[in-house]
Amino acid sequence: MADGGPVEHGFPHLETVRAAITALYRRLSHDTVRTFATSVAPVDVAFCDSDDLHLGAQRVAREMVRHYGLPDARLIVSFREMTHAANVELTAGPEYFVELNDRFRTHRRDIGAALAHEVMHVYLHRLDLSFPGTRDNEILTDTAATYLGAGWLLLDAFREDGASSQKLGYLTPEEFGYVLAKRALVFGEDPSTWFTSAQAYEAYGKGMARARGDGRQPPLTAAGWAGRRRYARDRRHAQEYGRTPPGPPAAAYSFTAGGPEVLRVSFPCPTCHQRIRVPVRGRVRARCGLCRAVLECDT
Repeated sequence: MADGGPVEHGFPHLETVRAAITALYRRLSHDTVRTFATSVAPVDVAFCDSDDLHLGAQRVAREMVRHYGLPDARLIVSFREMTHAANVELTAGPEYFVELNDRFRTHRRDIGAALAHEVMHVYLHRLDLSFPGTRDNEILTDTAATYLGAGWLLLDAFREDGASSQKLGYLTPEEFGYVLAKRALVFGEDPSTWFTSAQAYEAYGKGMARARGDGRQPPLTAAGWAGRRRYARDRRHAQEYGRTPPGPPAAAYSFTAGGPEVLRVSFPCPTCHQRIRVPVRGRVRARCGLCRAVLECDT
C-alpha cells in the first residue's frame, strides 16, 4: 500500500499480468470465466462513515464471497496496525481471518478494494492456483480480482495530488487499467462510470490504449501499416531460411517450419495471450482454443 509515498506508473509487470490472464483461462475454462460477466456493483460495497465499522466490513466481505462464488466460506474481519493494507490467513476453511490496516477505520470507502484482493487470495487458494514468488503471486491476485469483476475498486482507490497519494495493490494504476480494459473488451462493460477518483479515469484510458494495441499486432488484419511492413519483411526471411530473423525479437510473432515447405507463424491471442500457431498462407481465420476468440489474420 502506497500511502503518501511515490506511486509507480507505467507497465513494468505487463508480462506477468498477461501470464496471469492466461493462467486464469487455463485453470477456470472459458465457460467459468464467462460467469463473471457482471462486476461487483458499487451499491453492494458502498460504505459510509455512519455505518457500523465491523458490521459494514462483514457485509462487504460477504458480498465479495458471493461474487467470487465461495458460498461455504466465512470471513472474520478485524483491524490492526500493520504495514500492508491487509492480510488473510489461508487455511483449510471454511473460516478465514482477514486483518485490515487500521487506516481503513477512517477510510471506509476503500474497504471493498482491500477485501477484493484478500478474498481473491482465498479463491485462488481453493483453486490451487499460484505463481512462484511473493511478487508474482500478488500480481496474479490483483489481475484475477480485476479480470473477474472486483478490481475496479482497487483502481478507484488510487488517488494522487501534489500533497499526498494512495494506491492499493501491486499493479501500477495503468496496469489495473489495462486488465480492466481487457475485461471490458471481452464483456462489453464500461467500469469508468463507477470511478470516483479522477486519476482512475486517466489510468484506465492509458490501459485501454495498451489493451487495444494487443489486437493491432501482425499477423492480425487490424495491424497498422508499420507492423504489416515489418511482418512482410520477416516473412520473406522465414520463407527463405525457415525461421524468424536472428537478433532480439522486434515483435511477439515468430516463424517456424512445420515440415517440408510448410511455414507457420506463432503469435499471442490478443484476449488471453495463449500462443496460436497457424500456417502462413494469406488470409485465415483462427480460433483460440483457450478463450474461443475468433481472429482474422493475414499471414
